[in-house]
Order: sequence, then C-alpha cells, then structure tokens
Amino acid sequence: MALHYLLFLAIIQGLTEFLPVSSSGHLVLTHALFGEGSIDLCWNANRMLDVAVHVGTLLAVIAYFWRDLWGMASHVHQPNSDGFHMLRNVIIASIPVILIGFIINKIEPSLLCMLEVMAWMMLIFGIVLWVADKFGKTNKKLERMTALQAFWIGLSQSIALIPGTSRSGITMATARFLGFNRVDAARFSLLLSIIAIAGAGTLNAYSVFKIGDLEFGLSIGLAILLSFITGWISIAVMMKWLKRFSFTPFAIYRVILGVVLLYFIYSGKF
Repeated sequence: MALHYLLFLAIIQGLTEFLPVSSSGHLVLTHALFGEGSIDLCWNANRMLDVAVHVGTLLAVIAYFWRDLWGMASHVHQPNSDGFHMLRNVIIASIPVILIGFIINKIEPSLLCMLEVMAWMMLIFGIVLWVADKFGKTNKKLERMTALQAFWIGLSQSIALIPGTSRSGITMATARFLGFNRVDAARFSLLLSIIAIAGAGTLNAYSVFKIGDLEFGLSIGLAILLSFITGWISIAVMMKWLKRFSFTPFAIYRVILGVVLLYFIYSGKF
C-alpha cells in the first residue's frame, strides 16, 4: 500500500473507533473507493499498521480518561469507593467478550467476515441505537451501576465481534436501555474499550511477531500519531455533543451507510 493510503486508513480508524458508527464498515468502504484488490474482512494487508492504529487509539482513550483511570487505580484497595466500583464493573463487563472472542477465533472466525453480514449489522444496529436512545429512560447513575448491569453491557459487546455492529454503538445502546444517560453510557463504553483495544492489539502484535512481519518505520510512527490525534478528537467531540444532543445523527448516518454498502454488495460492485 502507498504511504498516503496507509495514513488515510489510520485517520479513518482513529475517527471511527470510538464513535457508534462501526470502524470496520468505514474501512471497507474506504478500501472499495480508494484501495486495490478484493475486500476480505478477515485479512489484514498490513499487520503492523493494524498494531500501530491500536496503539494510537489506545493512547487516545487513556489520555482522555486519565482522571477516571487514576481514580480506579488509586482506590483499588478501597472497596466502597466509586473508583473501585468502576474498576470492578469494567473488569466484569470485559469478561464475556474475551471468552467469546477466544472461542470464536478457535472455531471459525471467517464466519464473521461476510460483507453482506457487516452491512446488515451496520443498518440494523443503527436502528437499535436510535430505539435505545429514544425510549431508554435516564434514571440510573454510572457510579451506582450493578455488577449485573455491567455484565449485560459486556455481553452485548460480544455482538460487536461481528463486523459492522460497532463495539461502542452496541455498548452505548445497551447502557441507554438500562437507564443510563448519554454521557455516562459513552463514558463507560469508552473505558470498556481500553481492555478491548489492548486485547485486540496484543493479538495482532503476537501475529506480527509470529510470522516475522515487522516493519517499523516512518509510516508506522505516523499511523500511531494520526490515530492518536484523530481518536482523541473524536472522543472529545462526541462527549461534548452528548451533553446537549442525542445519538440520532449517528443512528441515521449508520442506516444510510448500511444501505449504501448493501447497494454496492447486491449490485455486484464489491
């Protein structure tokens, strides 16, 4: 891949990783419009780029939520504190996707790599996000989230193993269904993303070292930097947006993009 195309993909990934719009759908559309060759959701043409982007987005969410992370770390020995409560819930919510992801990866990961499935998930869960935001009540506080509520959010995150679902989208929608406000739903989803991104990045890094596909250079460094900057900006903009407005624009955008992808798929252009 050309340097400019690799960096463009890093920007797209950074912008869409945390928004409830599915980063995989955007990468596929980008590849279709500007890339070369066939599209395969289960094949990564540049594994080091994928590792770099995971590093960049991980640093972005850590930088933005450093106060929350410090609160969890500094209260780890205080079971009655909000910080410990939050840490417990993040860990509980992370368990389902780790276990289910491991099982799927061992069985047949290619079953989740159909473009048609990805497009339908993009559309369907765009509607789910709208319904959850429209009809979900706001009567619970994040600091009082129960272990069971954290588990349900974590279990829903497992659905995002299917490309097109959007990890952030499904967890935010579930939190809204459970009665948490938009900002708290996004906050917990993004804190939850730290373990998810770190896990995915670790698996990709292991694959890189295993096959010897090492490629440290300017393009990788720039990919980390760009994904960090764009990731941080997307988090900041979304959190500010959700303080005043709803998830509706994201839901509408997802539905439109899903329809566009389905059109290209069924018309034989993919």
